[in-house]
Amino acid sequence: MPTRTFHHVDLVVTDIERSLAFYRGLLGPLGWERLGTIVGERGETVWYLGGLGAAVGLRERQSDSRSGTYDRYALGVHHVAFAAASRAVVDERHDWLVSTGAAIESAPKEYDYIPGYYAVFFYDPDGMKFELVHVPEG
Repeated sequence: MPTRTFHHVDLVVTDIERSLAFYRGLLGPLGWERLGTIVGERGETVWYLGGLGAAVGLRERQSDSRSGTYDRYALGVHHVAFAAASRAVVDERHDWLVSTGAAIESAPKEYDYIPGYYAVFFYDPDGMKFELVHVPEG
C-alpha cells in the first residue's frame, strides 16, 4: 500500500535563487520545510524542498529550449497540484502569491471536478502552472 502521493518531482528553472525564494515562501507554510542538496548528473546542484513524505527538486537549466518559454502543452509537465489542509489555507496562499506578484490563472473557487474541490491556479516565476487544492475528506 502506498504511503505517499508521490516521492518527488524535479523542476528545471531559469534562476535558482529566484525560484528557491518563491518555492520556500509558497511551500514552507504548508509543511515543506526541509532543504537539502545533491549533485545532479551534469554536476549541477539540485535543491530539494521536503515535507509531507515527498520533495520538490529545483535545478537551474543546463540548456536552452528553442523558444525560451515554458509550454505546458508540449511534452512534459502540464501542471502540479499541491494539497492544502483547508479552504482557508488555499485562500491564505493565494493572498501570499498575489503579494509576491505571481501570475494567477484563476483565484480560489470551487470546481465541479469532485464535490468540495476548491483550488487556486497560478504560475511560478518561469511560467510553469501549479495548483493548490483542498478536497474535503470522504
